[in-house]
Amino acid sequence: MKKLYFTIINYNDYKTTKTLIDNIKDYKSIYKIIVVDNNSTDDSYPNLKKIESKKINVIKNKNSSYASGINYAAKYIFKEEKEFNMVVSNSDIIIRNDNDLKMLNNDLGESIGVVGPIINTHGEKSCGWPITTPNKEILFNIPLISRYFRNKYLKYPNNYLKNDVTEVDAVSGCFFVISSNALKAIDYLDENTHLYYEENILSIRLRKKGYKEVVDKRVEVIHNHSVSIDKSVSRINKFKELKKSQKYYVYNYLKPNIIQKFLLFLMNKLSLLILHIRCLFSK
Repeated sequence: MKKLYFTIINYNDYKTTKTLIDNIKDYKSIYKIIVVDNNSTDDSYPNLKKIESKKINVIKNKNSSYASGINYAAKYIFKEEKEFNMVVSNSDIIIRNDNDLKMLNNDLGESIGVVGPIINTHGEKSCGWPITTPNKEILFNIPLISRYFRNKYLKYPNNYLKNDVTEVDAVSGCFFVISSNALKAIDYLDENTHLYYEENILSIRLRKKGYKEVVDKRVEVIHNHSVSIDKSVSRINKFKELKKSQKYYVYNYLKPNIIQKFLLFLMNKLSLLILHIRCLFSK
């Protein structure tokens, strides 16, 4: 079995990251914990450096994008190992036991490049989602009813996970395990998005290289969604980042026609206007 490196991406969230480290530091399945401080603007980096040990390495990335942090960690590990498996985790994650990590590590193989667990976010469980189309991305931007279309097109049916390990299009980016061979094959993650759509892009690139993504329903992790993001990013700024990443994903990976591009642009502008109005009246 390949060595398992556990990578935590931190941004202005030292306390939450420290909680996760305390959760996993004694797990025997983990060879090393790599904490990437993604150019934090608070005192995260010096505080994290204080808890370094033989098993815990803290490194600083001068770029703040999530994909960049993952790539930075992988390149750091490649200096020590030719092949390995790497957990990628937000700081706001809770892992119940060491055996869960062992199972995920065992799931990776020659054709399986990424494995994810069931993600439990405040009681709502996700087992990954299907890759979208330009038309579906347009529907996701229609004000007031976008949630309906997201629930319709971004979920597998409840009976989809018939086997312990089931293939899916994309797994959640908040927590997954990727093989170094798969990461090398796609020449690392695309760093042109921030906070959103990394999962879809990763899925498309992996499949072009012959790799699958799977979910192991025997493993479930807790995700305290938006704990780390909301501490640092305002609601409107988050929305702008989402739409910027969405545009990059649709234009570069889904290849929309000119009408689809126009509709996506129109719905994005309308959604942003409504959000500004909502924020104005909520003050």
